[in-house]
Amino acid sequence: MKMLSKTTKKNFVTIGVVLAVYALVSVLLACGAVSSLIKGQLVPICAYIIMALSLNLTVGVLGELSLGHAGFMSVGAFSGVIVSTLLRPVIGSDLLCLILGVIAGGVLAALAGFLIGIPVLRLNGDYLAIVTLAFGEIIKSLVNNFYLGYDKNGIQVSFITNKLQLAEGGKKVVVGPQGISGIHKSSTFTFGIILVVLCLIVIFNLIQSRTGRAIMALRDNRIAAESVGVNVTKYKLLVFSLSAGMAGIAGTLFAHNFSTIVASKFDFNTSILVLVFVVLGGLGNMRGSIIAATLLTLLPELLREFSNYRMLLYAVILILVMLGTNNPSIREFLERMTRKVRLVFTKRANKGGSANE
Repeated sequence: MKMLSKTTKKNFVTIGVVLAVYALVSVLLACGAVSSLIKGQLVPICAYIIMALSLNLTVGVLGELSLGHAGFMSVGAFSGVIVSTLLRPVIGSDLLCLILGVIAGGVLAALAGFLIGIPVLRLNGDYLAIVTLAFGEIIKSLVNNFYLGYDKNGIQVSFITNKLQLAEGGKKVVVGPQGISGIHKSSTFTFGIILVVLCLIVIFNLIQSRTGRAIMALRDNRIAAESVGVNVTKYKLLVFSLSAGMAGIAGTLFAHNFSTIVASKFDFNTSILVLVFVVLGGLGNMRGSIIAATLLTLLPELLREFSNYRMLLYAVILILVMLGTNNPSIREFLERMTRKVRLVFTKRANKGGSANE
């Protein structure tokens, strides 16, 4: 560990914390110490963590603001469920169908991100945010007007109006605004944690690579990066596509935790919610995104006992956290306390080493 760089150590600590929390929650689940309310939020938390990590890749690492991230989540959710539903009669294994659905959802969402990114990434700042918001709404509208079913004769697709003419024994999979119902709930907390760790590994390796340094150079000073030969379009499309693919993976994981999904679930409010996770956790701070996504997903459920006042309390807590994290005095105090705690642990470790010798 002494030979590793400071950044690599922090990355290992982040992954280690995720695995430690998973082990703790697994023990609590085995002991029956977790309420059914919290248990039902475990998979959505994993999905929102992946969403926060993917958006942080675009906003924090690349430095571009996207407000249509829920659209890519929608693409992953619907395409992943369609693939797993169509393959289930052939394969039979829920886990294998889920894995293939996640792969399909991630790939198709990445493809959507690439196609959207070609015209969109020529813009910057507020213009980019507005256009990505528009594309997110377009994706939701397309899904709302999409119909798909299958029977013994094959797969049938219809758009805008339901013109499916299925034979006896056929099944409708996507029914326009009604979405998809009868989904096999195959997502698990363990599978969600595996996806979170894999996304963290991909992001950490990207950031520490030569490509990652080029991306951050674009974020810090585009003109200077271009002057030394950095291909702006290439790296922007790479990050945008990767971010969209991870959002698609999160969508597939999320959708397989419910028996029914509709396009309205992945609207502008979901994009803003994920952006809140990123901003509160810190731009470019993956560990902060994980913590923010976990706490802010659980908070409304924990405040449910306050009935009509829970969303008011949720908003007040968000404002207080924003004021706290952006207050220099509070940040300096927290950093000072962190250094003191770290110093205490270092002294104890040194004393323990001296005693053993």
